[in-house]
Amino acid sequence: MPATPTTDPLQRERDHLAASRSALRAMREDVESLDLRDVTGTWVSAVILQNQIEARIAALADLSDTPLFFGRLDYLHAVSEELSEGGGGESFYIGRRHVHDADGDPMVIDWRAPVSQPFYRASRAEPMDVERRRRFGYTGGELTAYEDEHLTDPSEADTASALLAAEIEKPRVGPMRDIVATIQPEQDEIVRSDITGTICVQGAPGTGKTAVGLHRVAYLLYAHRERLARTGTLVIGPNNAFLSYIEQVLPALGELEVAQATVQQLVAHVEVRGEDDPEAARLKGDARMAEVLRRAVRAGITLPTEPCVVVRGSRRWRVPAYELAEIIEELKGRDIRYGAARDALPQRIAHAVLLKMEQGGEAPDDRVQDAVARNSAVKAVVKECWPAVDPAKLVLRLLSEPEFLAECAEGVLTAEEQRAVLWPKPGRSVKTARWTPADAVLVDEATDLVQRTPSLGHVVLDEAQDLSPMQYRAVGRRCTTGSATVLGDLAQGTTPWATASWPDALRHLGKPDAHVEELTKGFRVPEEVIAYASRLLPAIAPGLAPATSVRDAPGSLVIRPVTEWEDAVLDACREALKNEGSTGLIAADARIAQLAELLTAAGLPFLSPGTETSTEARLTLVPASLAKGLEYDYVVLDEPAAVIAGEPDERTGLRRLYVALTRAVSGLTVLHGAPLPEQLR
Repeated sequence: MPATPTTDPLQRERDHLAASRSALRAMREDVESLDLRDVTGTWVSAVILQNQIEARIAALADLSDTPLFFGRLDYLHAVSEELSEGGGGESFYIGRRHVHDADGDPMVIDWRAPVSQPFYRASRAEPMDVERRRRFGYTGGELTAYEDEHLTDPSEADTASALLAAEIEKPRVGPMRDIVATIQPEQDEIVRSDITGTICVQGAPGTGKTAVGLHRVAYLLYAHRERLARTGTLVIGPNNAFLSYIEQVLPALGELEVAQATVQQLVAHVEVRGEDDPEAARLKGDARMAEVLRRAVRAGITLPTEPCVVVRGSRRWRVPAYELAEIIEELKGRDIRYGAARDALPQRIAHAVLLKMEQGGEAPDDRVQDAVARNSAVKAVVKECWPAVDPAKLVLRLLSEPEFLAECAEGVLTAEEQRAVLWPKPGRSVKTARWTPADAVLVDEATDLVQRTPSLGHVVLDEAQDLSPMQYRAVGRRCTTGSATVLGDLAQGTTPWATASWPDALRHLGKPDAHVEELTKGFRVPEEVIAYASRLLPAIAPGLAPATSVRDAPGSLVIRPVTEWEDAVLDACREALKNEGSTGLIAADARIAQLAELLTAAGLPFLSPGTETSTEARLTLVPASLAKGLEYDYVVLDEPAAVIAGEPDERTGLRRLYVALTRAVSGLTVLHGAPLPEQLR
């Protein structure tokens, strides 16, 4: 006897969720049951197909604590062609991935599909043919509530979504999660921007710029999967702690093939074992170093003084020195890599020999030209006039030999700047030299001057405001034929070479025509907290508009003068841990060791940044230098004056403080024994 359909709307939605989970399980079982024995040709194709199947199975995983769908759209008119003649509307459940039943009919629509777009952009002013938008609330993976907006009903009040607010304010335990259920219209425009263009997002703290960038990658992989499967995608973050924090966002959306790296990992041609002083690092990151390196790479090119004589059998073929010089000058004038020109030189000399052979009555073919190009006399000319360049050895010489640097930097760097760039102690070899992070970027530039760096299809660059011009060039090389999403906040620039303006940064990146979007509406940081932190903006980023927040949380900010420092820190941490979610204790780097000892002695377990929180350990001890990009439900900020003093100059110190002040989602407690900066008094 068939079951009687329930009249309870909530139960009907729960039934659809259960049916959708069953359908997803069936989809996964169908893939798992595939027999490859009769469909593969070679063992290579078998391995490739097996890897594709395993990736598909992983993408179809049903995460128990992740809602399969989070919304529903009820259209006024049919969207599907087969239903359009009937004139009735259709309903679609919007979720993280597509799910279909045994007949192929959709049960859940991927959030990236065109039919899902009104879930994020429809409004009463522009309903986009949507009669009703329904949002669902979940507790531990169980559907517990729903909320409707009737977009075409003029009598319904336009009120804020309680479920949307609850999802935004949900406690943070574990790594960063996706925002697919809460994407706002201005964020959705960025997410769905065309792949052919580069977009730069200036985003104040809490505006979701990082999540927007990650969701943009997921959208582009959905809309241009074949193209990006060939060319690749890459997410670049400031440090490994940040990458650990965001690493689960894309897998939760079913995207498993996106690489992640820091800039230093991209340029890891040499082992970094040293540090530059701020002035040396700033100069090595200056875009003028690109010209110095270009000159250094070409410094070994010389013009011949003797002819090239090629012996073939009983005959000798002579290319005069002036002809060789013309060939070399012509290659120097072309816009091609040093290595490519060096590879072309023996063929060009061989071609000159072949012309003389033809004039002498012979009829040489391509095989003869290749043989001449390999002739010892031709090789000797190439070795002498266009010597091979090892990029690391070249930079080693440049930073160790004042005379060579002066030759390459004449008219580019002053004598004082040259002295600042030189190593205090010359390096003896590539392996033993104390390379610095800035040196590694120079080696990457030299490597690209010799041989072109392969380009990816799309690159996401987060916390971009902290990159030097030379680092921008390093990233730009990875997307010369692709596009990029650049994310950052000028107010959070905490390096001596921090970006002054996005047009300058985009020019160094090689994307001067990129479109710049500004996000100023915050969804994460409470209004009381962001307003307090924004008092620093006139001193650290005068041109930026202060952010606003959609979240009004009275009492979310506590400023506490302290005298008994140790007791105050422990009390504040214990107080924060009484709340649900994560707690971050942020302090100047120099105070971290002392705080670690204090927490250990007090029996308070704590984690390092990037380590996933759990019910047993919800407190993370965060050096101020690693706080950028991270977020915690509650933050205890230890001694702002020490955070400022830990930086080489006051503006950078205030920017570091601005970062630390804006990491809290629900509450911020500021502990200070020393006076606060005048902007915050």
